[in-house]
Amino acid sequence: MIVFFYDKTFEGFLTAVFDAYSRKIFPDKLLGEGSIAPMFMEESYTVITQEDRSARVWASLQKKLSKTACNMLNYVWLSEEEGSDDLLFRYIRKVFDNVHSIEMNFGDDDVLQIHQLAKKVAKEELYLKQFIRFQKAADGIYFAPVSPVYNALPLAISHLKDRFSDQRWVVYDLKRKYGYYYDLKTVIEITLTDDEHLLTGKLNDALMAEDEKLFQELWKGYFKSMTIKERINPKLHRQHMPKRFWKYLTEKQ
Repeated sequence: MIVFFYDKTFEGFLTAVFDAYSRKIFPDKLLGEGSIAPMFMEESYTVITQEDRSARVWASLQKKLSKTACNMLNYVWLSEEEGSDDLLFRYIRKVFDNVHSIEMNFGDDDVLQIHQLAKKVAKEELYLKQFIRFQKAADGIYFAPVSPVYNALPLAISHLKDRFSDQRWVVYDLKRKYGYYYDLKTVIEITLTDDEHLLTGKLNDALMAEDEKLFQELWKGYFKSMTIKERINPKLHRQHMPKRFWKYLTEKQ
Protein backbone atom coordinates (compact mmCIF):
# COMPACT_ATOMS: atom_id res chain seq x y z
CA MET A 1 0.00 0.00 0.00
CA ILE A 2 1.29 3.45 -0.96
CA VAL A 3 0.34 6.25 1.45
CA PHE A 4 0.62 10.01 0.98
CA PHE A 5 0.63 12.16 4.14
CA TYR A 6 -0.49 15.79 3.79
CA ASP A 7 -1.70 18.72 5.89
CA LYS A 8 -5.43 18.08 5.31
CA THR A 9 -5.95 21.38 3.48
CA PHE A 10 -7.50 21.59 0.02
CA GLU A 11 -4.31 23.19 -1.29
CA GLY A 12 -2.34 20.33 0.24
CA PHE A 13 -4.66 17.82 -1.40
CA LEU A 14 -4.21 19.41 -4.84
CA THR A 15 -0.45 19.46 -4.27
CA ALA A 16 -0.66 15.71 -3.59
CA VAL A 17 -2.32 15.28 -6.99
CA PHE A 18 0.48 17.28 -8.64
CA ASP A 19 3.21 15.31 -6.86
CA ALA A 20 1.60 11.97 -7.73
CA TYR A 21 1.68 12.75 -11.44
CA SER A 22 5.18 14.23 -11.22
CA ARG A 23 6.54 11.17 -9.41
CA LYS A 24 4.33 8.74 -11.36
CA ILE A 25 3.46 7.13 -8.05
CA PHE A 26 -0.20 7.15 -7.04
CA PRO A 27 -1.33 6.65 -3.45
CA ASP A 28 -3.79 4.01 -2.34
CA LYS A 29 -4.54 6.13 0.73
CA LEU A 30 -4.31 9.79 1.75
CA LEU A 31 -3.78 10.51 5.44
CA GLY A 32 -3.26 13.63 7.52
CA GLU A 33 0.17 14.43 8.86
CA GLY A 34 0.73 12.63 12.16
CA SER A 35 -1.80 9.89 11.41
CA ILE A 36 -0.92 6.31 12.29
CA ALA A 37 0.49 4.50 9.29
CA PRO A 38 -1.47 1.47 8.05
CA MET A 39 -0.07 -1.93 9.01
CA PHE A 40 0.56 -3.03 5.42
CA MET A 41 2.08 0.23 4.16
CA GLU A 42 4.83 -0.46 1.64
CA GLU A 43 5.77 3.10 0.73
CA SER A 44 5.00 6.57 2.06
CA TYR A 45 5.49 10.11 0.88
CA THR A 46 4.95 13.39 2.74
CA VAL A 47 3.43 16.16 0.65
CA ILE A 48 4.70 19.71 1.17
CA THR A 49 1.88 22.09 0.30
CA GLN A 50 2.85 24.50 -2.48
CA GLU A 51 0.38 27.06 -3.75
CA ASP A 52 1.79 27.18 -7.27
CA ARG A 53 1.37 23.43 -7.67
CA SER A 54 -2.15 23.39 -6.26
CA ALA A 55 -3.09 26.33 -8.51
CA ARG A 56 -1.84 24.47 -11.59
CA VAL A 57 -3.91 21.40 -10.74
CA TRP A 58 -7.02 23.50 -10.13
CA ALA A 59 -6.53 25.38 -13.39
CA SER A 60 -6.25 22.07 -15.23
CA LEU A 61 -9.43 20.79 -13.59
CA GLN A 62 -11.28 23.93 -14.63
CA LYS A 63 -10.29 23.23 -18.24
CA LYS A 64 -11.43 19.59 -18.06
CA LEU A 65 -14.60 20.03 -16.01
CA SER A 66 -17.68 22.23 -16.10
CA LYS A 67 -18.14 24.90 -13.44
CA THR A 68 -20.82 22.73 -11.81
CA ALA A 69 -18.46 19.77 -11.55
CA CYS A 70 -15.69 21.96 -10.09
CA ASN A 71 -18.16 23.23 -7.49
CA MET A 72 -19.03 19.63 -6.64
CA LEU A 73 -15.38 18.91 -5.86
CA ASN A 74 -15.41 21.77 -3.37
CA TYR A 75 -18.66 20.53 -1.83
CA VAL A 76 -17.29 17.01 -1.43
CA TRP A 77 -14.14 18.39 0.20
CA LEU A 78 -16.27 20.36 2.69
CA SER A 79 -18.24 17.22 3.55
CA GLU A 80 -15.34 16.11 5.77
CA GLU A 81 -16.59 12.56 5.28
CA GLU A 82 -14.06 9.85 6.07
CA GLY A 83 -12.39 8.79 2.85
CA SER A 84 -13.72 11.77 0.88
CA ASP A 85 -10.18 12.82 -0.06
CA ASP A 86 -9.50 9.32 -1.41
CA LEU A 87 -12.76 9.54 -3.37
CA LEU A 88 -11.78 12.93 -4.80
CA PHE A 89 -8.33 11.66 -5.74
CA ARG A 90 -9.77 8.69 -7.65
CA TYR A 91 -12.27 10.97 -9.40
CA ILE A 92 -9.60 13.49 -10.41
CA ARG A 93 -7.37 10.72 -11.78
CA LYS A 94 -10.26 9.57 -13.97
CA VAL A 95 -10.83 13.15 -15.12
CA PHE A 96 -7.20 13.55 -16.21
CA ASP A 97 -6.75 10.03 -17.58
CA ASN A 98 -9.85 10.02 -19.80
CA VAL A 99 -10.11 11.76 -23.14
CA HIS A 100 -13.87 12.17 -22.79
CA SER A 101 -15.77 13.78 -19.90
CA ILE A 102 -16.73 11.47 -17.03
CA GLU A 103 -19.08 13.97 -15.34
CA MET A 104 -22.29 12.15 -16.30
CA ASN A 105 -20.96 8.61 -16.21
CA PHE A 106 -23.14 7.43 -13.32
CA GLY A 107 -22.22 3.85 -14.08
CA ASP A 108 -18.90 4.69 -12.42
CA ASP A 109 -19.28 4.33 -8.66
CA ASP A 110 -16.87 7.19 -7.89
CA VAL A 111 -18.76 9.59 -10.16
CA LEU A 112 -22.04 8.58 -8.53
CA GLN A 113 -20.62 9.02 -5.01
CA ILE A 114 -19.28 12.48 -5.89
CA HIS A 115 -22.74 13.58 -7.03
CA GLN A 116 -24.51 12.07 -4.02
CA LEU A 117 -22.15 13.53 -1.43
CA ALA A 118 -22.11 16.97 -3.07
CA LYS A 119 -25.92 16.92 -3.01
CA LYS A 120 -25.94 16.23 0.74
CA VAL A 121 -23.59 19.16 1.42
CA ALA A 122 -25.67 21.43 -0.84
CA LYS A 123 -28.75 20.50 1.20
CA GLU A 124 -26.93 21.47 4.39
CA GLU A 125 -25.99 24.78 2.77
CA LEU A 126 -29.67 25.40 2.03
CA TYR A 127 -30.61 24.59 5.63
CA LEU A 128 -28.12 27.17 6.88
CA LYS A 129 -29.57 29.83 4.58
CA GLN A 130 -33.08 28.99 5.78
CA PHE A 131 -32.61 28.48 9.50
CA ILE A 132 -29.87 30.86 10.65
CA ARG A 133 -31.38 33.18 13.28
CA PHE A 134 -29.49 36.26 14.44
CA GLN A 135 -29.62 37.57 17.99
CA LYS A 136 -28.64 41.14 18.75
CA ALA A 137 -25.80 41.42 21.26
CA ALA A 138 -25.25 44.29 23.67
CA ASP A 139 -22.52 45.74 21.44
CA GLY A 140 -24.92 45.94 18.48
CA ILE A 141 -23.45 42.98 16.60
CA TYR A 142 -25.90 40.32 15.45
CA PHE A 143 -24.82 36.81 16.39
CA ALA A 144 -25.90 33.40 15.08
CA PRO A 145 -24.48 30.06 16.30
CA VAL A 146 -24.74 27.03 14.01
CA SER A 147 -23.61 23.41 14.10
CA PRO A 148 -24.06 21.89 10.63
CA VAL A 149 -23.46 18.21 9.91
CA TYR A 150 -21.11 19.15 7.07
CA ASN A 151 -18.71 22.08 6.91
CA ALA A 152 -21.17 24.06 4.78
CA LEU A 153 -20.84 27.46 6.45
CA PRO A 154 -18.31 28.84 3.89
CA LEU A 155 -20.84 28.08 1.16
CA ALA A 156 -23.51 30.23 2.79
CA ILE A 157 -21.40 33.31 3.58
CA SER A 158 -21.88 35.05 0.22
CA HIS A 159 -25.66 34.77 0.63
CA LEU A 160 -25.52 36.13 4.19
CA LYS A 161 -23.34 39.05 3.13
CA ASP A 162 -25.86 40.03 0.44
CA ARG A 163 -28.92 39.37 2.60
CA PHE A 164 -27.69 41.19 5.72
CA SER A 165 -25.39 43.79 4.21
CA ASP A 166 -26.64 46.63 6.44
CA GLN A 167 -25.69 45.14 9.80
CA ARG A 168 -22.59 43.82 11.53
CA TRP A 169 -22.86 40.12 12.22
CA VAL A 170 -21.05 37.00 13.34
CA VAL A 171 -21.99 33.47 12.29
CA TYR A 172 -20.12 30.85 14.31
CA ASP A 173 -19.79 27.11 13.80
CA LEU A 174 -19.76 25.63 17.30
CA LYS A 175 -18.86 22.17 16.03
CA ARG A 176 -15.72 23.27 14.18
CA LYS A 177 -14.80 26.21 16.44
CA TYR A 178 -14.62 28.94 13.80
CA GLY A 179 -16.87 31.53 12.21
CA TYR A 180 -17.11 34.70 10.14
CA TYR A 181 -17.43 38.35 11.12
CA TYR A 182 -18.91 40.95 8.75
CA ASP A 183 -18.04 44.59 9.53
CA LEU A 184 -20.28 46.21 6.84
CA LYS A 185 -17.42 46.01 4.34
CA THR A 186 -15.59 42.71 4.44
CA VAL A 187 -16.01 39.22 5.87
CA ILE A 188 -13.15 37.76 7.90
CA GLU A 189 -12.74 34.34 9.48
CA ILE A 190 -12.57 34.34 13.29
CA THR A 191 -12.09 31.98 16.22
CA LEU A 192 -13.54 32.63 19.67
CA THR A 193 -11.44 31.79 22.72
CA ASP A 194 -14.53 31.04 24.84
CA ASP A 195 -17.66 29.67 23.21
CA GLU A 196 -18.89 27.27 25.91
CA HIS A 197 -21.68 29.66 26.93
CA LEU A 198 -23.02 29.53 23.37
CA LEU A 199 -23.71 25.80 23.29
CA THR A 200 -27.36 26.35 24.22
CA GLY A 201 -27.83 28.28 20.98
CA LYS A 202 -28.78 31.51 22.77
CA LEU A 203 -26.88 34.50 24.08
CA ASN A 204 -27.08 34.84 27.84
CA ASP A 205 -28.75 37.88 29.40
CA ALA A 206 -25.42 39.63 30.03
CA LEU A 207 -24.51 39.55 26.34
CA MET A 208 -27.94 40.19 24.87
CA ALA A 209 -29.12 43.64 23.78
CA GLU A 210 -31.90 45.17 25.91
CA ASP A 211 -34.47 45.14 23.12
CA GLU A 212 -33.58 41.64 21.85
CA LYS A 213 -35.79 39.83 24.37
CA LEU A 214 -38.76 41.99 23.36
CA PHE A 215 -38.19 41.24 19.68
CA GLN A 216 -37.94 37.52 20.45
CA GLU A 217 -41.20 37.56 22.38
CA LEU A 218 -42.92 39.46 19.57
CA TRP A 219 -41.65 36.96 17.02
CA LYS A 220 -42.82 33.98 19.08
CA GLY A 221 -46.22 35.61 19.47
CA TYR A 222 -46.48 36.20 15.73
CA PHE A 223 -45.43 32.62 14.98
CA LYS A 224 -48.00 31.25 17.43
CA SER A 225 -50.82 33.43 16.06
CA MET A 226 -50.10 32.30 12.50
CA THR A 227 -50.14 28.60 13.37
CA ILE A 228 -53.25 26.69 12.33
CA LYS A 229 -53.56 23.93 14.92
CA GLU A 230 -55.75 21.75 12.71
CA ARG A 231 -53.01 21.63 10.09
CA ILE A 232 -50.10 20.77 12.36
CA ASN A 233 -48.16 17.82 10.90
CA PRO A 234 -45.17 17.02 13.18
CA LYS A 235 -43.66 14.46 10.80
CA LEU A 236 -43.74 16.82 7.82
CA HIS A 237 -42.54 19.67 10.03
CA ARG A 238 -39.42 17.71 11.09
CA GLN A 239 -38.83 16.71 7.47
CA HIS A 240 -38.62 20.32 6.28
CA MET A 241 -37.12 21.73 9.50
CA PRO A 242 -34.77 19.16 11.09
CA LYS A 243 -35.01 19.05 14.86
CA ARG A 244 -31.26 19.63 15.28
CA PHE A 245 -31.85 23.26 14.22
CA TRP A 246 -34.65 23.92 16.69
CA LYS A 247 -32.46 25.11 19.55
CA TYR A 248 -31.27 27.98 17.34
CA LEU A 249 -34.80 29.04 16.31
CA THR A 250 -36.51 31.66 18.45
CA GLU A 251 -39.98 30.40 17.47
CA LYS A 252 -39.17 26.91 18.80
CA GLN A 253 -38.17 28.03 22.29
